Amino acid sequence: MECFHCLQPVPKGVDLTVRYRGEEKAVCCAGCEAVANTIIQHNLDAYYQHRDEKPLETPLLPDELKQLTLYDHPDIQKEFIRDAGDSIQIATLTVENITCGACGWLIEQELVRLQGVHKAVVNVSSRRLQVHWNDTTLKLSDILQTLARIGYKALPFQPNEAEHQYEKQRKGYIKRLGVAGIATMQVMMVAFGLYFGVGGDLSESLQRFLWVVSLVFATPVILYSAQPFYAGALRGLQASKLNMDIPVSIALLGAYSASVYATITNTGEVYFESISMFTFFLLTGRFLELLAKEKALRFATNRLTLLPKLAVREVGEGTEEIAVRQLKVGDIIRVKPGETLPADGNLLTDKAQVDESLLTGESRPASKIKGDKVVAGSLNQSSPIRVEVTEVAQQTVLAGIIAMQDAALADKPKVQQVIDKVAGYFIAGILLTATVTFLAWWFINPEHALWVTLAVLVATCPCALSLAAPTALTGIIHRLNNDGILLKNADVIESVKSLKTVFLDKTGTLTEGKFKLLSKLDYAKSHHNDALTAGLESHSEHPIAAPLKQLSVQPVSFESVENYQGLGLEGIANGVRYRIGSRTFIQQWHPQHQPEGQHQVVLASEAQVLAEYHVDDQLRSGASETITTLKQQGYTPIIVSGDSKDRVEKVANTLGIKNWHGETKPEDKLSLIIDAQSSGQTVWMVGDGINDSPVLAQADLSMTFSSASDLAQTSADIILMGESLWQIETVIKGATKVRSIMRQNFSWALLYNVSILPFAALGFVAPWAAALGMSLSSLLVIANSLRLYKK
Repeated sequence: MECFHCLQPVPKGVDLTVRYRGEEKAVCCAGCEAVANTIIQHNLDAYYQHRDEKPLETPLLPDELKQLTLYDHPDIQKEFIRDAGDSIQIATLTVENITCGACGWLIEQELVRLQGVHKAVVNVSSRRLQVHWNDTTLKLSDILQTLARIGYKALPFQPNEAEHQYEKQRKGYIKRLGVAGIATMQVMMVAFGLYFGVGGDLSESLQRFLWVVSLVFATPVILYSAQPFYAGALRGLQASKLNMDIPVSIALLGAYSASVYATITNTGEVYFESISMFTFFLLTGRFLELLAKEKALRFATNRLTLLPKLAVREVGEGTEEIAVRQLKVGDIIRVKPGETLPADGNLLTDKAQVDESLLTGESRPASKIKGDKVVAGSLNQSSPIRVEVTEVAQQTVLAGIIAMQDAALADKPKVQQVIDKVAGYFIAGILLTATVTFLAWWFINPEHALWVTLAVLVATCPCALSLAAPTALTGIIHRLNNDGILLKNADVIESVKSLKTVFLDKTGTLTEGKFKLLSKLDYAKSHHNDALTAGLESHSEHPIAAPLKQLSVQPVSFESVENYQGLGLEGIANGVRYRIGSRTFIQQWHPQHQPEGQHQVVLASEAQVLAEYHVDDQLRSGASETITTLKQQGYTPIIVSGDSKDRVEKVANTLGIKNWHGETKPEDKLSLIIDAQSSGQTVWMVGDGINDSPVLAQADLSMTFSSASDLAQTSADIILMGESLWQIETVIKGATKVRSIMRQNFSWALLYNVSILPFAALGFVAPWAAALGMSLSSLLVIANSLRLYKK
């Protein structure tokens, strides 16, 4: 008797059972009893219908479960856990024993039931689990132990381990390809002897001998090389989904069985050469698909491997060399010229030149001054520098890039979801057509029924159809990453097809956001005004506040300060209420006041206007060219800014933008976006400030910069790592091109399958020709998608 849960033999003397659908099922131990009852009590018993009918591997031992608590240690967690704020932690885990979609479904369903788990997503193909949880409610070890109790061993994802897994998978394909290739050559030599040699002179015994030789060479192909197709078909059946491996497996096993029967009985025909060739061609396509996807994934994970293993940390008056994983926030490190920064931090040296091409795609060195942020993965190109560490391990910008690329690659655009549905119906149609074809030929000419049916199954296999979108999506994500553009999801592909309007913030988006005080006008004592201004602006994160904070070394201390989004600041000092902000904001107190010239920031008390300031910045690199290109391609750029109307109008006129809105509050921006969407427009939003986060979330697709506020980066769909606005044009061109290539792939795959079907069904296509055509169709789709890797 075997255990109901793990399928292992039940030891003698063990009398344990679980109740499943009204019946008592025997289990081998108390552990399996607990796990099975947990699954059944949580209404997850559908797992037992979809799982692989193979014995589970030996579960983790209790002492190993205890060791999982080590992963709760903060120093260990910083290597693989990202802090998303509000006590939410994100970890990517590698999960062993995942074999099919049913495994992924069970893991997700079990984890989301845990109190504190917000999200759990399993990527079955890469065997990775990304889990979001509240660390004040739940510990990571609790999650790992929950997985262990249902038979899955999970450990933190490590890039080097991912490299090892891909290397192992690639070697497995090479071995299977080698067996299939060698066997195919041998079988084809025999087939040529049978078909094109002295076929008429072959005796019956010699012909049977050649059949046996073909059987010997084809058997390793069918039993070893073709195993991935059987596994894929089995997973599809267990998940109640039709996939392309099902017709492939039916064709291979059907042809092999018929050929073995013909060889034993010495009647009928053999198809060993078609089996071997078909397996070889299909494996070649799968192998190339693996290489194409691995290229993009390796690009991301390799970034972490480029970080140094050691860092030089200051200790007292000297230094020490330590492992990078031992760095802590607040440490001071030294980086020599030509070395890579091991962590994010603030520059303590007066100036530096760093190469950030690994992150931004920009080949020119970036100039940094004291106080600027420098990030892990950058290459120091100047003199030795000192850096104060602010982020380490999984909290660095580089780790965030990799996490976002993983999420984007796991995401399925709507077009892929449609293709998956079409492929399912198409496979059902193929199986039905093959059945009708076999029955028809059985009545017309039974000798041809099998090989014609085989040709139908092989020729119309929708391999190319299933590759149409994933290979293209992987290519564009890889390419945009090279250009310093990070996609959080694949929505860009959907929204670009109907894109009409691009809303752009002004400050920090169209302009650099690096403000300078150009002039000021005082109506009271200058030094007192400067101290008031510096004190109020110290409570603002707006870029325009930066130069005003530097006006006084002894700013006035305010008792309370309130920030009015899009207007300015109001605070109380020594019992007096002050305001600093836009003209509209000050006119609430002083309706008749009009700032002079280009002064757009006004300081006032309730009694009088105290000072006016003219603060300005420069247009961002590539702004003019990007706006020109957008208009040429038929898109409508619109500026929405909380800045004064005069300044917004000036920038709009410089860039040639007709539609603009100044002095807009966050709710006004949101209304503009909603109104445009309600009129049927697809809206993109580009912004960088805290006040832009609502509209970034509302837009059909949103972009921000790596220098933007954390809230803006959280709300945006795309993060531009560079400082140039031309990356917007790159995103649009990339999304347009990937849609075009996906359409080409889909059209070709559908055209080929539909056009070859009648010829195969009428008996005009031999099985070997069907295998060749199907494989070439898949290779064409892969080759077309690989064009996305090139600029």
